[in-house]
Amino acid sequence: MKSSRVNIQGICYDEKSSFSRGPAKAPPIIRDRLLSDAYNAYAENGIRISESWITDYGDFAIEDYQDIKKISERHLEPEVKLFTIGGDHSITYPVVQAIKSVYSEFEILHIDAHADLYNDFEGDKYSHACPFARIMEDRLVDRLVQVGIRTLTPHQREQAEKYNVEIVEMKDFDLNTLPSFSKPIYLSLDIDAFDPSCAPGVSHQESGGFSARDVVNILHRLKAPIIGADLVEYNPNFDVQGITSALCAKMMKEILSLMV
Repeated sequence: MKSSRVNIQGICYDEKSSFSRGPAKAPPIIRDRLLSDAYNAYAENGIRISESWITDYGDFAIEDYQDIKKISERHLEPEVKLFTIGGDHSITYPVVQAIKSVYSEFEILHIDAHADLYNDFEGDKYSHACPFARIMEDRLVDRLVQVGIRTLTPHQREQAEKYNVEIVEMKDFDLNTLPSFSKPIYLSLDIDAFDPSCAPGVSHQESGGFSARDVVNILHRLKAPIIGADLVEYNPNFDVQGITSALCAKMMKEILSLMV
């Protein structure tokens, strides 16, 4: 599968956040960092991020959660990939629903401190703590691999077993033994996967996480095509001197270069 085009959308939504609001403000800040004259447009693989192969549909303020799926469907086309800037992690479920309408078979690589496998959280089945339970419950993907997890509860372990989720906990992380993928990938990157020392701008800071280099190395080891991706949970309210927004822009650039 080859594609020379990527569509970008910003989903300004954090109503499913369980602790604090803020990720709804993230999309324009990340985009401004990505396009800033302070940085050049080249990713580490030598590909230049260019308007010639990107269509940016801008940011969307969401009132009804169900609208996320509808908006995503409008921005999907056969042979064109979709990058979504969030927003809290609840947006992944409706975006993956939309992806499924175009791509029949794919696997998910989920990089995060949290498994987000709760059946419901604080009474909400669509909380940002639940998207992967909904995705697996609906059988939207053939396989879910989660990397960097370091907050597993007994309930989430049971959910992982129920849905045959492959989890590489942070304590067991080894770049050389990461699972490989044979089908196209949907990539979901939660910024709290990173250690708070390099990503303070998140609602749920979990120490003992990835460095920026760790995640870039994970990305560059992927051989299967990335047909869709999201970057979620950046909270500008907690950022320090733009450290986290710069990291988000870096990750977005690297992911886009792999998608093309």
